[in-house]
Amino acid sequence: MCGICGCSQPRKINNRLQPVGVKSHHHEHDTERLVKVEQDLLSKNNAYAEQNRSYFQQHHIFTLNLVSSPGAGKTTLLVETIKVLKDRFPIAVIEGDQQTEHDADRIRATGVPALQINTGRACHLDAHGIGHAITELGVKDYSLLAIENVGNLVCPSSFDLGEAHKVVVLSVTEGDDKPLKYPDMFHASDLMIINKTDLLPYVDFDVERCINYARQVNPNIQIIQLSATKGDNFSIWTDWLVGRVET
Repeated sequence: MCGICGCSQPRKINNRLQPVGVKSHHHEHDTERLVKVEQDLLSKNNAYAEQNRSYFQQHHIFTLNLVSSPGAGKTTLLVETIKVLKDRFPIAVIEGDQQTEHDADRIRATGVPALQINTGRACHLDAHGIGHAITELGVKDYSLLAIENVGNLVCPSSFDLGEAHKVVVLSVTEGDDKPLKYPDMFHASDLMIINKTDLLPYVDFDVERCINYARQVNPNIQIIQLSATKGDNFSIWTDWLVGRVET
């Protein structure tokens, strides 16, 4: 896991710091301890996630957890989505990054409220932090809440935030085998957006192979191909949202 549980921190053995990955006679014991810490973390997180989910349902807040590798285009996707839908229903955004407010500033420039969570060394958002954020942000009833997670295809797959759906964004500038390399994330997601399709003539990315890989790990995953910057097939995405926010 990440810096939250300490597995990315140097371990102290016999009062000497030992880098992660260096084995010792304590290795088996350390592994057992880390597994227990991970189980405890996920259990606590799931309890907070259920509280969030109950709140979202009571207040008719349709919540998405957007996940991807860094640079897949999540923020651009959100900015363009907001431009199309902000006059239709209230929208709020929670941004997750290790540092800076750059993405939240881009969202605020559209006129939509956004709150930045800087996670420091942690590589994902957690449900407890989201619970505080929705109170601070003042998310309106009957609205869309988009949570842009930290760019990472590993840890966010395990941390439920109380969202209605995880949406994994994969750009064509990445490998088409990402669903096989990071199966937990694609298995946990209900929708895969293949973004930056306008670049397909210039990259070695096989769309059909990517879709087949995604369905190997998650036969029920929905798939939308689009270009957030050029607008290609963008209405398919916004229609998907409208059909869920307004029901």
